[in-house]
Amino acid sequence: MFSLAAKHNYLQVKLSGNKHVSLVLQASRSITTQKDEEYQYIKKSKTPTMHFQPSLPRLPIPKLQDTCTKYLSAQKPLLSNEQLVKTTSYVNEFLTKDGVILHKKLIAKDAKNLHTSYISEPWFDMYLRERKPLPINYNPFIIFTPEDNSAYNAQLVKATNILISSLRFMKSLKNNILPPEVFHLNPKKTDTDLFHTVTRMLPSRISWYGAYLFKAFPLDMSQYHNLFNTTRLPKIEKDEIHQDTSARHVVVMRKGHFYSFNVLDENGYIYEPKTIATCLNSILEDDKPANKSPIGVLTTAERNLWANTREYISKVGNQDFLQKIDSAIVMMILDDACFGTDYNKLIATFLHADGTNRWFDKSFSLIVTKDGYAGINFEHSWGDGVAVLRYFNDIKDDISKQPRFHPNDVQYLQKGMGDVKQLEFVIDNKIQNIIDMQNKKYEEWTKQLSIDHLILDKFGKDEFKNFGVSPDAIMQLAFQLALYYLGDCAVPTYESCSTAAFKHGRTETIRSCTIETKTTCENMVRKNSNLSKLELKQLIINCSNVHNALTKDAAMGQGFDRHLFALKKIWEQSNSPKPAIFEDSAYENINNNVLSTSTLSSSAVFAGGFGPVVNNGYGIGYMIQDKRLGSIVTSYNNHCNSSEYVKCLEEAFKNIHQILVE
Repeated sequence: MFSLAAKHNYLQVKLSGNKHVSLVLQASRSITTQKDEEYQYIKKSKTPTMHFQPSLPRLPIPKLQDTCTKYLSAQKPLLSNEQLVKTTSYVNEFLTKDGVILHKKLIAKDAKNLHTSYISEPWFDMYLRERKPLPINYNPFIIFTPEDNSAYNAQLVKATNILISSLRFMKSLKNNILPPEVFHLNPKKTDTDLFHTVTRMLPSRISWYGAYLFKAFPLDMSQYHNLFNTTRLPKIEKDEIHQDTSARHVVVMRKGHFYSFNVLDENGYIYEPKTIATCLNSILEDDKPANKSPIGVLTTAERNLWANTREYISKVGNQDFLQKIDSAIVMMILDDACFGTDYNKLIATFLHADGTNRWFDKSFSLIVTKDGYAGINFEHSWGDGVAVLRYFNDIKDDISKQPRFHPNDVQYLQKGMGDVKQLEFVIDNKIQNIIDMQNKKYEEWTKQLSIDHLILDKFGKDEFKNFGVSPDAIMQLAFQLALYYLGDCAVPTYESCSTAAFKHGRTETIRSCTIETKTTCENMVRKNSNLSKLELKQLIINCSNVHNALTKDAAMGQGFDRHLFALKKIWEQSNSPKPAIFEDSAYENINNNVLSTSTLSSSAVFAGGFGPVVNNGYGIGYMIQDKRLGSIVTSYNNHCNSSEYVKCLEEAFKNIHQILVE
């Protein structure tokens, strides 16, 4: 989805007044952790983390003809016959004139940058130049499935374990012993000792090819290093990604206040669980009222406003505090809210909250609520879901199978102890006025957001596979059908697909609104349709087949969206007139994604989602599990109603299922 140097002095606070006890604790915890190597790492792979990185294949640039053909195919369900004729003429002109020139320039540029992909630089540039606020517009969220033993969901216990597991993951990554991310077509046959032994023995420059012979595909891990010690710095016109890997501390937010404490000793060893828990507990027991000058809300602002404000904040005496936040290993958020079964409120809290206890610029924030729900909200410019989900799954597995801090340990914590320092910002009238203004503006904005969710536990992935259709294709068809029930129309639709199988790959778009989905929806909505259920079933199967082909193309870097995006960027750097294909209103329309969808299906995920990407659209995060389906839907009240859409979506799922059953 940051370069200032930070001071990393060991922080101490006289909470007990006993310096001797504090020094003894520091010495003992270093000795303990140094002896316990197993505690320091979440996993210790014999194959180095980045072993496959040098030999990863490069992201291919599609043929210009293929891109244009696929672009027109995606436009067909969205345009009238008259509009399609006009758009086709623009595409044909592009194929013979401007497109040829731009395509050659793109290929030449790509040939000079063999270390990366053709999409990497312009994609980073796009994100970092965007001036819209980060929350809702860009930052997604994911919530961990709660622990089976409710005692481990207590806020202090959960926060301690998640923080420790995150540090263990970070150390494994930094020491190049985190297992490489590999996609196995058939894990039972290939994720074996033989595979790992053979590929590990191969030189890095050819190791990918060895994995390929096993029908296993190593994935790009270039984004992973930005998970920790990283932030997005607001700058005028274009932000920066900033990282300081020397930092040994974390920053914790509660009630809008900032606290900092070291979690690694001078030798880089993780402090023992009770030491970390003591620090977190002292923050949870701090009875200060909510901060009346919650500077974190400024990270919800338009980026140029935040850039100017931050520069001023730094000049009046807060530079060290900002550096402390920027360089922190992670940002941990402790929320005092409880949700019970109000899942829509829970979703809103992890997606945006009121901004007073958030810092949306960090690469990700760990959020733990008072009733023990935990998850992350992550900034999107530095990376995509593949890297975040790998981290997320490993952390969940670690805290569930081998938690390092236990409920019974709480009683042994020493009260008022811990090397915690509060970061108390200097706030003058100018800063306070901007905070108050942004607080009000953000509140008005978030009130416009409509959030709802749907969980269906009567059928799921297993049953759809038995029907011979792709579960993901069925989800996408249902999203289309629900909108037909609401407005009887086909709309531009975005489904995210990772291209991490290639070096520095990001994402490609699956254009899941097709002629096949349009035909199926029209026949399912029309009451006078003469088609039998068997014929409707065949239409659904056709949708699945087409969707599978689109998904394969996208994953293999053969979609059209990123290619056209890159060609447009090449044109922007030239002095030539704008090609008609980009002037065409159809191009603008297809990129106005009314349905923006993405899935992070994992048993570790309780919920995940994001905001709508256009004012008149829906943001749909969804999961596909063996016997359960789920969707989280967001929209803006003045254009759409998520609850109405969710009702139609439930009807769509049930009707599709009924046709497939018979």
